[in-house]
Amino acid sequence: MPPTPAIPPHRDESLVRDRGDACVRDRAGAPVQGRADAPVPGRGAAPVRDRGDACPGALRLHSAADGFLARLRLPAGLLTGRQARALADAADRLGDGHLSLTSRGNAELRGLGESSAAPLADLLRTAGLLPSDQHERVRNIVASPLAGLDGEGAGGGARVQEWARDLDRLLCASATAPALSGRFLFALDDGRGDVAALGADVTLVAEAGGTALLRIGDDTEALRLPGPDAPGAALAAAEAFLSVAHEAGNGSWRVRELPPGHDAAAVRARLRTRLPQPYETAAPPAPASPRPPRPGVLRSPGGTHALSLLAPLGRLTTAQLRRLASLAAQDGPGELRMTPWRGVVLPGLSPEAAGPALRELAAAGLVTDPASPWYGLGACTGRPGCAKSLSDVRADAVATLRADGTGLLPVHWSGCARRCGHPHGTWVDVVATGDAYEVSVRGTRHGAPATATVPTTEPGRLADAVAAARAATRTTT
Repeated sequence: MPPTPAIPPHRDESLVRDRGDACVRDRAGAPVQGRADAPVPGRGAAPVRDRGDACPGALRLHSAADGFLARLRLPAGLLTGRQARALADAADRLGDGHLSLTSRGNAELRGLGESSAAPLADLLRTAGLLPSDQHERVRNIVASPLAGLDGEGAGGGARVQEWARDLDRLLCASATAPALSGRFLFALDDGRGDVAALGADVTLVAEAGGTALLRIGDDTEALRLPGPDAPGAALAAAEAFLSVAHEAGNGSWRVRELPPGHDAAAVRARLRTRLPQPYETAAPPAPASPRPPRPGVLRSPGGTHALSLLAPLGRLTTAQLRRLASLAAQDGPGELRMTPWRGVVLPGLSPEAAGPALRELAAAGLVTDPASPWYGLGACTGRPGCAKSLSDVRADAVATLRADGTGLLPVHWSGCARRCGHPHGTWVDVVATGDAYEVSVRGTRHGAPATATVPTTEPGRLADAVAAARAATRTTT
């Protein structure tokens, strides 16, 4: 395996993880003893994080079995056509010819060579995709991908896009924000409840009338504030979290990792001391299941159309990406929205252009049918790309693919017990154990079938087990 590229001198440069949490090495490559997530004595299940997280970034590459990996943060999943073409060029010149979409609407380049770090950084800077080297890993902002495109939500369509741009600008200007973990997540919801269900650390929910609710973690109370104040308050909440986490002393990366007495409510109390006025307290929206957009054509209130598309197992070829960029430039506003469900939304098409574009993209291999068996199907990288994987989960997922109908639970295939990239809410969990898969329903307290263990040599039985689990607890969307 080639040596790990040098880490840019910004933060967490003293330690890097080698393919996940199980192996931590110093910069010379020697193993570091001790666990980064040991329980805190007297603090229940709260973990101790004695080092910064090792999430890859655009500048700090991750060594995988198929080469190096770069993870590029795309606030609100937004890409201009020019940026999409730049990523396609990077994937062709430096990587494996694909763009991988993540469960946070970000993008990954895989199969990068040992000497690719510097040319990749130059390419991304030229495309405007690296506004700040110091902050590039903390720009984790998801937003309702259909905001303003389908008439749903609380009239916050334009607002959440503005919030995303403003919050990103504020993050990149903050001297404190680089201390956030690369896993810390902001969610900007237009009121429909889709990304509010993704378990973010700081969530903004647009309300009718121009106000917003700010919730920290899974706090039982939220703050109601004027919409224009929302981005600044979200950053202040993240900075309040850093203060509380520092006092807690366990190195928490996420709000849910804070120990008792230093929890989400404590962060909210600290936030109140930093806000310009005493905003009222309100109940946050009721918990909901994530609602990924269904593929197809959407009619927008302004008379234009949008296309909702899925990339099979979250992988876009560079040819598909270039075609999306071309359609966005020719018939739309020049914008693409990557979704937290590994899809792409192409907004602003004329009614005349939408139908032909949908058919063209279907022919190019993208999922455009809401009844497609690809809808709700996800998988980690698996073999051969991940050395920790126990199986080629992508090939096995495709081999057992069935048209099970609508209203079924999403399915996620994992090559090991880490379950990288699994969805939120309730899902069918298919985990490789070596010579078999364990199939169960996770994230639910009712109606879950017993775990089934099926040998990898019996794809028919495996397909039956997955189908039974999907049908046992139906979704409500």
